[in-house]
Amino acid sequence: VSDEERLLMAVTDRTRWFGLAVLSVGVAMIIVDATIVNVALPSIIREFDLALADAEWINSIYSLVFAALLITLGKVGDMYGRRRMFMIGLVIFVGASMMAGLATDGSSLIAARFLQGIGAAVILPATLSTVNATFQGKERGIAFGVWGSVIGGMAALGPLLGGWLTTEHSWRWAFYINLPIGAVALIGTVMWVKETRDTELQRGFDIPGILLSGIGLAAVVFSLIEGPRLGFFQQIDAFNAGPFAWPEHWISPVVATFVLGVLLLIGFVLNEKVRAERGRAVLFDLALFRFKSFSLGNSAAATLSLGEFGLVFVLPLFLQAVFGYSAFRTGLLLLSFAIGAFIGGPTAGILATKIGPRRVVRAGMGMEAVAILAVALLIAPEQSGWTFVLPLFVYGVGVGLASAQLTSVILSEVPTRESGQASGMQSTFRQVGAAIGIALLGTVLSAGLRSGTIDNLATIPDLPPVAQEGIVEAVAGSAGQVLPALAEQPGSEAVVAAVSDAFASAAQSTGFVAVAFVFLGFVLSTQLPDIRYTDRRTRSPAEQ
Repeated sequence: VSDEERLLMAVTDRTRWFGLAVLSVGVAMIIVDATIVNVALPSIIREFDLALADAEWINSIYSLVFAALLITLGKVGDMYGRRRMFMIGLVIFVGASMMAGLATDGSSLIAARFLQGIGAAVILPATLSTVNATFQGKERGIAFGVWGSVIGGMAALGPLLGGWLTTEHSWRWAFYINLPIGAVALIGTVMWVKETRDTELQRGFDIPGILLSGIGLAAVVFSLIEGPRLGFFQQIDAFNAGPFAWPEHWISPVVATFVLGVLLLIGFVLNEKVRAERGRAVLFDLALFRFKSFSLGNSAAATLSLGEFGLVFVLPLFLQAVFGYSAFRTGLLLLSFAIGAFIGGPTAGILATKIGPRRVVRAGMGMEAVAILAVALLIAPEQSGWTFVLPLFVYGVGVGLASAQLTSVILSEVPTRESGQASGMQSTFRQVGAAIGIALLGTVLSAGLRSGTIDNLATIPDLPPVAQEGIVEAVAGSAGQVLPALAEQPGSEAVVAAVSDAFASAAQSTGFVAVAFVFLGFVLSTQLPDIRYTDRRTRSPAEQ
């Protein structure tokens, strides 16, 4: 090899790693935005006078749209260029962030989060497919370690950044911060990210599959989020959608939407099967489930996501309501989570090359389950917030170990020419799990908070039933964020203590449900095949 060729190889190698750094900036932006809102939510709830269901939608609509469009937009990137799609996604996401910062009410903020979900769905599969197509062998393990540490670390760093911005400026800056980050990512993409595409990919789009899966998932998530307000079986509140009003005295609309969602999802699976048999383009390539690593890995990822995001959703609400923490102090406490994730991510890449990613994934999931259980057991009104530092650190290390290596295991047996769709599918499983998990755990929190407040207030002597009912509605409607205002009222000590105990009990129950899902994900991970990076076959130039 000549000196000129060696120099060219060195420059190309350095460019690939610079490109990975740029892609990581894009991923960091969309992952931070999935968690940065959590510590800002109490401020948003108070400013817009939102109910818990509205707060859940601010989180869930992002994950839901993200999940519904990942595969389709991943395929578009495979066909027309992943670099190009990455840049388009950045523009959409930054524009939607500006809209979110300018929102004037809950509805406009939810609409902006909807658009952010579209941008995120363009960005994520483009980054993952590019990493999967660019790096091989042991470098692939390191690259996925970097990619995963960004996901885990940024998910943890989001609350700290959001807390500081909310406390020192406004919750709106939790969205405005994306403008300079997006600009840096765009410039870096032009300079260092190489265009990749799949010239052999089957053309065409599965429009019925997109509609069936998107509407089906939306219907299921709607049922879980709106169940506490509308009633899971018997209708307890009016439901209007534009000019349509759900007839009174019927069963709850939640029943109808849940059944509709399940039927649509069953129809989606049948549609994919029929289209595949006829050789037509499909949204979900069911044939990929022939790979054990892909099928079991996705099952573990979806189950893990059901519980993984619940802790970051519930804990900030509890800390700010019961302990009276500011958004910044809440984020500062969660910094231990970020530190753990930043340590766990790079360590995972090193360990995976030595002992295999399966063992790393199992260790990470096990640590997550133990840490969430510890946090749940420690939640109490009289507890110090700093008691959570150690379990949150362990939780962060677990997230860092499990996130990227689980992705790597899922894609390990998938041919590179199918990496775009496969990466979109695995990300979809994660986002579906996150959306349903937030909705489900939010339902557990809402139900526990309401029932616990009712029971505890009933034990306070001389508190009139009318006053009890008003307090219950205020607490349940604000996700407990009315507590600091209640504490300022003279003679409210007994009421504050009763509500605080109810919130702690509800948060504990939510934590136990989250632990159950994470532990189930751990059990599934024990069945993953022992894939090593050195086992990965060498790709042909056509596949790259």
